[in-house]
Amino acid sequence: METILSPSPNLQRYGITEKKKAELDLIKNQVVDATAIVQQQQTIVNSLNEKATRYQGYLLVSESNRSHALSNKNLIDQVVQNAYDLALNSENAFSKTATATQDSKRVSIWISDLISKLIYSVEIINKLSNLVIRKKALNPLISDDLITRINTAGTDANNAVALTLVALKSTLAAEASVLESEEAITLETKQAAKLYFTLTNSKSLEATLPAPSPSDSSIRGLIYNAYKNAQIAYDKANTANDETGRQLVIATSNLSKAQIKLQSLQSSLAAATAAAYAS
Repeated sequence: METILSPSPNLQRYGITEKKKAELDLIKNQVVDATAIVQQQQTIVNSLNEKATRYQGYLLVSESNRSHALSNKNLIDQVVQNAYDLALNSENAFSKTATATQDSKRVSIWISDLISKLIYSVEIINKLSNLVIRKKALNPLISDDLITRINTAGTDANNAVALTLVALKSTLAAEASVLESEEAITLETKQAAKLYFTLTNSKSLEATLPAPSPSDSSIRGLIYNAYKNAQIAYDKANTANDETGRQLVIATSNLSKAQIKLQSLQSSLAAATAAAYAS
């Protein structure tokens, strides 16, 4: 009958030791791997934190630039409106001044014509007065009152001529003043139109201007495009900042999970080590 030999206690102890050592080695390797993963995740989190800080700075700068660009845009709108009002008022003033100039010229012509007629009347009255005086010398029956009235008419006519000359002088002075005003308002109108064109690139006065094109080289166009570019830069910075924040949340969550797993493995290794030494 074959005898079956049982393992000796030394062999049993050796087998158990090797098994526990293998288990400990496995757990140690898992701890090493978990530690590497934690370090990797920590590196990612640190990198994303730095990136998030930079992008928050970019976002703040972009927000500041956008605010300044918006302020400039609102300001240029006010300036353009003021230039529009100035150009429109200048055109109206020029039109009224031109009308006043024509009216002043017509008044001067009318007064000159009136003076000519008054002078002719004075000559007729003087001739009539001389004729009546000669007739009076030949015919005493001619009324003295008639002669007085004729003389009065002559005097009144002369006075009318004098007064009309004063009126003509005032009219000519007013015409000269209006002409000077017309020259000044003409220059102002041209300068106001030029200013409006420089601001908007629009040669016609428009109360409501369309948005400038990207190629618009006017001051308004450049400021509008600067605001548009600032808005685009802000949107990009905001998107990048949000995406970095999202990535940071995910990376932080992954790091937390890796740390929990590492702590669990470390606890398992400590327990297994204690059990191995206790056996």
